Amino acid sequence: MADPVVSDPGSATVAEPVRMPVRVLVFAGSLRTASLNKKLARLAVEVVRGAGAEATFIDLKDYPLPVYDGDLESASGLPPNARKLKDLFIAHDAFFIACPEYNAGITGALKNAIDWVSRQDGDEAGTVPYDGKVVGLCSAAGGVMFGIRAMEMLRGILMNLGCLVVPKRLGVPRASQAFDAADRLTDPGQIAALEATVQQVVRVAAALRASP
Repeated sequence: MADPVVSDPGSATVAEPVRMPVRVLVFAGSLRTASLNKKLARLAVEVVRGAGAEATFIDLKDYPLPVYDGDLESASGLPPNARKLKDLFIAHDAFFIACPEYNAGITGALKNAIDWVSRQDGDEAGTVPYDGKVVGLCSAAGGVMFGIRAMEMLRGILMNLGCLVVPKRLGVPRASQAFDAADRLTDPGQIAALEATVQQVVRVAAALRASP
């Protein structure tokens, strides 16, 4: 009869922990249904998934919010949609934001959403949804400045809240002419810049999550 096989605990291979893919929340700072920045954000979703990460696309129009008012907050607390957005921000490792430029700055809708999400709720600090989150920016703009002023403004706001905004970004000038009939970018350089920006977000977020 064969000798019994005795396992050697010292030689056992320890299974690697299951690594969940990076989760990226993708949205545009516009409420307009036919927004060019929403087209850009939807293209980013494909690139995020192609980079091996999970992408969640949201439309801010689905989360209507009152203009931030401290009196309203004191009387009623966070609006339900602000809490929903806050939970979405917390649940993701990174954000990819398509940022329209209105009068050389970011949209009121985007700033309002950021402000509501940053409010303290109970014992939860207002910076929790932002602290350590990796952010990529892009902008589809009507003029030749490709949204750089709005992206710079948004970068400053988000970094002040504790986000890490990656250096790469994409600006699409004269954006009304930049998409084909299938809502895809036609310029190979812009396509490559979108891919590079998304990939940098995913790499940095993965590295931060893996660090002790």
